[in-house]
Amino acid sequence: MPSPPVDSDINWLSPSERVRLAALRFPKRRADWLLGRWTAKRAVAEWLKLSGNLQNPAEVEIRAAADGAPEVFLAGQSAPLAISLSHRAGFAVCAVAPEGTALGCDLEFIEPHSEVFVADYFSAEERNLVDLEKMPPARSRLVTLIWSAKESALKALRAGLRLDTRCVVVSPGNGIGLWHPLQVRHDSGRAFNGWWQTSRGMVRTVLTDPPALSPIALLSPCRSSLT
Repeated sequence: MPSPPVDSDINWLSPSERVRLAALRFPKRRADWLLGRWTAKRAVAEWLKLSGNLQNPAEVEIRAAADGAPEVFLAGQSAPLAISLSHRAGFAVCAVAPEGTALGCDLEFIEPHSEVFVADYFSAEERNLVDLEKMPPARSRLVTLIWSAKESALKALRAGLRLDTRCVVVSPGNGIGLWHPLQVRHDSGRAFNGWWQTSRGMVRTVLTDPPALSPIALLSPCRSSLT
C-alpha cells in the first residue's frame, strides 16, 4: 500500500471514489473521508490477505449502497465481506466481517453531553443507567459509550440516524482485557452483540449479528496530512 493519504496524491482511489472526493468542498471533510477510505482499504487488504500482493489500491473500491452503507468491490466485483466505517477528526476505524454479517462500528471522542441530549436520544432504561453514574468523568464516558453503541447498531441495521435512536437500547458490560462485552436490543426483538473499548480519550464500539469474537486490531500510524 502507498504512503498515508494526502489530497494531492489520489492515485490509490478508484475513478468513482475520485468523483466522490471532488464533491466534498471542505478540507476537514475531505481529510476525514480520505482517511476513512484509506483505513478501509488497508483493513480489506489484510482480511483478504492482499497486503503483500496488492499493487494497485484503487482496485479495492468502497462504494455506498442505495441505503448508504459501505460495500467493497475488488477489481469491479463485489467482495465477499461486510465492512463498517467511522472517522472523527483525524482518526478512523473500519470493522470487517464475513459476508452476511450485520455489522456496525463507531468511534466517538469522550466529552460531556447535556441532560437535554440524554432526554432526547436515550431510552428510559438508558437514562436510568446514566442517572446512577454521579461522577462527571465516568458519566461522560458512559453517555458517549451508549451513543456510540447506538450509532453502531443503527449502522448494522443499515438505517443510520434515519431511525429514532430510542428504538435501540444499549446494555454495556465490563470484562477483563482490552475489549468489553456489549449488547444492543432493537424494538423488533433483534439483538446485536459486540464489544467496546476506550483509549486516547475515545470510545470504539463494534456490533454484529450473529455474535463474533472480540475484534483483532490492526493499528496504523497513518494520518491524513490535510490541514
